[in-house]
Amino acid sequence: MTGRTVSVREGGRLARTVAVGPHLLTADEPEPLGADTGPTPGELLLAALGSCTSMAVRAYAARQGWGLDEVVVEARFEPRGQIVKQVRLTGDLDPSQVERLLKVAGRCPVQRLITGDVTVTTVPTVVTSVRRIAAPRPLPE
Repeated sequence: MTGRTVSVREGGRLARTVAVGPHLLTADEPEPLGADTGPTPGELLLAALGSCTSMAVRAYAARQGWGLDEVVVEARFEPRGQIVKQVRLTGDLDPSQVERLLKVAGRCPVQRLITGDVTVTTVPTVVTSVRRIAAPRPLPE
């Protein structure tokens, strides 16, 4: 997993600017809640899962010298929060290679993270507004 910090700042309505190192992304919600200027946070999670799966499969096939021409991953949410991930492998692959690549696809770091026993620690930082105190009255002469 990356060691870079992801920073999220507010934009208009529900839009958010996500900064990861030098990269900027936009997250938003569809109308009427948001302005649909970017994928939803859930869609970004699916994008992370699909990207990680594709990268893991590609890297493994390359290390093995297998004839994988293309890997396409599609992910969607089903009712009750279930994620369905479809992995399409194209290339000169025998059944045992396909089986091994699908095992790799099921063990990418993001999938292990979201299906494992993950702890999220929230560290609060509260910034309060500085209240203006009334200017002192001049002393009587």
